Amino acid sequence: MGAVVASDGGMLSHAEREYLTFAAAGQEYGIDILAVREIRGWTVENPLPNCPPAVRGVINLRGQVVPIYDLRIRLGAERSSPTATHVVIVVEAAAGFYGLLVDAVSDILSATAGELQPVPQTGMEDENAFLTALLARESRMVSFLDLDILVGSRIPDHIRETEKIAA
Repeated sequence: MGAVVASDGGMLSHAEREYLTFAAAGQEYGIDILAVREIRGWTVENPLPNCPPAVRGVINLRGQVVPIYDLRIRLGAERSSPTATHVVIVVEAAAGFYGLLVDAVSDILSATAGELQPVPQTGMEDENAFLTALLARESRMVSFLDLDILVGSRIPDHIRETEKIAA
């Protein structure tokens, strides 16, 4: 097998993967494009009682109730104040369908496994539990997120405490 067609019409080798990149709290992040189901403009959510601070509430997506996570809070930053430029990226992972409230979508990029670098050991590995890899390209640094850890039950306790403080 040779190459496959990329979303931009170009060709990808089998070693390359595509990632959706987006901004949150002044940083650039990426997720596997295959997990993305849709990108929507900001819609006011319906709050749910007793949810973790990072869960803003739920939206009705064509009859399906989808929880919306404020990615800023989830990553330890301040709560988002959504504007017209904010978007919700609806993704599917092991935890099911959910939305990520982000500041803006950047682009789709292709990268090989060889270009991805491991997250460096900093003595704060638990704080970086959501990160799977980094990509340094020209003046860009993209941090790749593990969607299952981002919304799953494997969240370290000190990150949960950070979320409470940020909210």
